[in-house]
This record gives sequence, structure tokens and C-alpha cells, in this order.
Amino acid sequence: MVQWTAEERVAIEAVFARLDYESVGRETLARLLVVYPWTRRYFGEFGNLFNTEAIMANPKVAAHGTVVLQGLEMALKNMDNIKKTYASLSVLHSEKLQVDPGNFQLLGDCLTVVVATRMRTEFTPDIQAAWQKFLCVVVAALRKQYN
Repeated sequence: MVQWTAEERVAIEAVFARLDYESVGRETLARLLVVYPWTRRYFGEFGNLFNTEAIMANPKVAAHGTVVLQGLEMALKNMDNIKKTYASLSVLHSEKLQVDPGNFQLLGDCLTVVVATRMRTEFTPDIQAAWQKFLCVVVAALRKQYN
């Protein structure tokens, strides 16, 4: 079980308070698809993902980016039991969607880059440390079914 300090909880909540789910979600998922093009294979039903412009303009990318951030919000609301909260998502991604579990970390890294570029100097080392801890717990919970 992960122990959260009051400061970590405040820092993570502060990041979420700054997130515009629609634009941050779109930019995060688009960044994943552009920087790691092999991840596109999981989004075949999204249509044209052949170049950066098409990915950025794709409404399905934007919609799924929002869904991803809403999923992260579930973890925020259940910080003391993220593993249980994500149990069904872990099963879905491993058994039905057969997503490579390494992609969860890549998506988290992309999200961190987007958050950092938006928060700039407000994304202090302490806030980043709490954020990274949070994402590590989320990634571990998503990978649970793979173990």
C-alpha cells in the first residue's frame, strides 16, 4: 500500500485543478502517437493517424485523451486504493485490448511533458515528484493483470 503525505495529495490535486481535460488529453495522446508511432496499432478504428497533422485533428484522439484523463481522475478520487479502482481497466487492457504494458509508462511520460509545459515554473520539483509517484502507482495498477 502506498502512503501519501498531505503535501503530496495537495500537489497532485493542484495539478488536476489546472488540467483542461480536452486539450491536455488530446495533446498527450497525440504526443504518444507521434513520438511512439508503434502505439498507433491499438487505435486502428480511429481512422487517419498517418501524420502529426492528422493525429492532432482527429476527433477520436481528442475524445480518447479526455477519457484517459477522466480515468486518471478516478485514481485521484481513490488514492488510497488505486489498485482496486483500476482492476477492471487492467483486465480490459491486458485481456481484451492486449495493450503492451510498457505503453502505460510512455503515456504517463507524455502526460508529464504536457503538464510541465503548461504549468512551467509552477511545476516545481516537489510537485513533479508527487506527480511522478502518482503516475507510478497508476501504471503499476494498470499492469497488475499482466503479472
